[in-house]
Amino acid sequence: MDLEAVQTKLTAARTRLILDKPFLGALVLRLPMAVADPKWCRTTATDARKLYYNPQYIDALDVEQVQFVLAHEALHCALSHFARREHRNKQRWDLACDYAINPILLKDGLKPPPGILYERSYEGMTAEEIYPYIEDNPLEETLDEHVYDKDDNDADGKGENSSENEGDDGERDQEQQQNDGGAGNSPEAEIDPNQGGASQPPPLTSTEAEELSVQWQQRLAGAAQQAMQAGKMGGELARLVDELLQPKLPWRMLLARYMTATARDDYSYTRPSTRRGEPAIYPSLRSAEINVLVALDTSGSVSDREIAEFISEINAIKSTMRARILLTACDSRMAPGSPWVFEPWEELKLPESFQGGGGTSFRPVIEWAEAQDRAPDLVVYFTDAKGEFPRHEPAFPVIWLVKGRAQVPWGTRIQLN
Repeated sequence: MDLEAVQTKLTAARTRLILDKPFLGALVLRLPMAVADPKWCRTTATDARKLYYNPQYIDALDVEQVQFVLAHEALHCALSHFARREHRNKQRWDLACDYAINPILLKDGLKPPPGILYERSYEGMTAEEIYPYIEDNPLEETLDEHVYDKDDNDADGKGENSSENEGDDGERDQEQQQNDGGAGNSPEAEIDPNQGGASQPPPLTSTEAEELSVQWQQRLAGAAQQAMQAGKMGGELARLVDELLQPKLPWRMLLARYMTATARDDYSYTRPSTRRGEPAIYPSLRSAEINVLVALDTSGSVSDREIAEFISEINAIKSTMRARILLTACDSRMAPGSPWVFEPWEELKLPESFQGGGGTSFRPVIEWAEAQDRAPDLVVYFTDAKGEFPRHEPAFPVIWLVKGRAQVPWGTRIQLN
């Protein structure tokens, strides 16, 4: 095997990515390459700092397949998979990450190498959403090695080479600075010519994972901007980047922010009681009562537990403002007897029973609200956003609290999960 020919193939694959897929190419450029010891690296690997490869594996692939494996490792880093596992089992998490990445690359037209993990039903899902579907002790294996994380049975968080790496944090930091400074200048200069092969790096510490997560988010944003300027940003990748760069605020906080902003605060100049003996009249702040229409999608895709949690949150927000709540449930039509009215001093409760489970249409709720003499100040719709929308946006604000990944044509969308 000619190691120089392998390095030439890697350089060619990376150059093609830069020209044809600038978003992925820019991310790959941020991963210096190093020959790995075949004893621990069967194919390729990453520790979120470098990309390691087995020369024999790369030699067996064509240039197009090499493009896929390079982009695969770069996306693990760009999506911060190394910092998102939390309490989850490592083997199941690693599988979920691969199942999340591979459909994205396939949709972007990259040619996969043999043996990748792919399941059509996982398309469009994140690793967190896929993870519950992965069985305990799965038989599948990832094609690459994820060496940024420790094994579940490695309680102290140190890899097999940790003894020889203890005390060299300063050395690793210096190496990282050199890598960051040189990234993107010369692809050939980043490829480690060490034919002996690098040993397996130790797993990242929590501090390292946090710092790298911030760095990779910045790189993700920069790569997306370059690709969009070049007009070469695929639809699936554009959607993914947009979601990743959105502020990660809890849905409860966002919902409270929008509901509070809707409350009309104004100053009152009403003459105070003469008992106070104060001749001057100073304006005082008064909050007007707001009408909020809360709609529950009962088509069967939202569980009773989730509805109860949502109602509890509305109650908590309602207690901080003068809000009159009109509650309704709807699948293809509004529940009989709804909306149920709850005054500001009343606790919001679900009725003992209401029918649901049919198809989904959002038109009945919006059309009912538009037909009222006084339109609601705000509509909050709890749904999976899979249904028939009205053709035109209403005059009043609508917040869609969405479970799942479906999009809405208008209004403000808040992601539940």
